[in-house]
Amino acid sequence: MATAFDLHIDDFIEPAFVPADIQVKPVSEAWERQGYFALRKRVFSQEQQLLHRDRDTHDFQAIGIVAIANICGMADQVVGAVRIYHAEAGLWYGGRLCVAPAYRHHHDIGKALINEAVARAIDLGCMRFLATVQVSNEHYFQQLHWQTLEQITLLGRPHCLMQAELAHYPFMPRGFTPPLHVSHHHAS
Repeated sequence: MATAFDLHIDDFIEPAFVPADIQVKPVSEAWERQGYFALRKRVFSQEQQLLHRDRDTHDFQAIGIVAIANICGMADQVVGAVRIYHAEAGLWYGGRLCVAPAYRHHHDIGKALINEAVARAIDLGCMRFLATVQVSNEHYFQQLHWQTLEQITLLGRPHCLMQAELAHYPFMPRGFTPPLHVSHHHAS
């Protein structure tokens, strides 16, 4: 029989309380890095079964960016993640964008992570920002000022190579997500 001490936040699909205070920032603390990798593993290895191992060689140079849920002004947990890395002069890539299931329909976390990722790369000298995006997310990225360059197959699944339109970034204030938007409908 499970006790309250045996339960983990990931055991709950929809928690009773979802904080509206979400901060988006580069990983700077050990617990943030641990939460960053745990969320990526949960989404890409366990939920989507896309990657056997989520970590790769890009992680050695990547800048991890996280969305952190705050409760009463105190950082509580990592609920979103993305990484950016420098490939060559002026060229940056983003990837491994993910949001915890309980937060996918309560905040603009994905939007805020993408905004911060591209804006931060621009701050660091980016002239071109690319990402491989699952086809199911292509329209979402197009709404955030991305162009599809080509359709590709990656890890046996359809993806798009996409490029951010840098002139549009940042398209929202950086650091926090917009006010809480509770969605009562779920995408199919």
